[in-house]
Amino acid sequence: MLSTRDAIARAYAVGLDLVEISPNAEPPVAKILDYGKFKFEQQKKRNEARKRQKIVEIKEVKVRPNIDENDYQVKLRAMKSFIGEGDKVKVTLRFRGREMAHQELGVKVLERIRGDMETDTKVEQMPKMENRQMVMVLAPK
Repeated sequence: MLSTRDAIARAYAVGLDLVEISPNAEPPVAKILDYGKFKFEQQKKRNEARKRQKIVEIKEVKVRPNIDENDYQVKLRAMKSFIGEGDKVKVTLRFRGREMAHQELGVKVLERIRGDMETDTKVEQMPKMENRQMVMVLAPK
């Protein structure tokens, strides 16, 4: 343990800076190093962390209550690829005209999607009605 004055004198003698690393420690920790280089290294670390960060997007897939089997399989493949990329999937089931009277068909379609995607996803938002459409959000596990 050095006094502050001695530490500054040693840093000056070597031609470097005295940098306080953790001021809240008891006693405070300081290092003798090149401050400009230290700042540069910190900036590089921050940029690297930002580069590795994955921004999660919400992809929307629209389906209808009376969707055909082939169309269903195409939508399912699209949802699986979105989940594979780490994105969330918002499944929107739109009702038109008299379909509003048979909302149970829409619930069945969303339950089928949930069952088929169960291994890869978790349901972030259970199916709920918003005006003339039913919405469910799936997120990767």
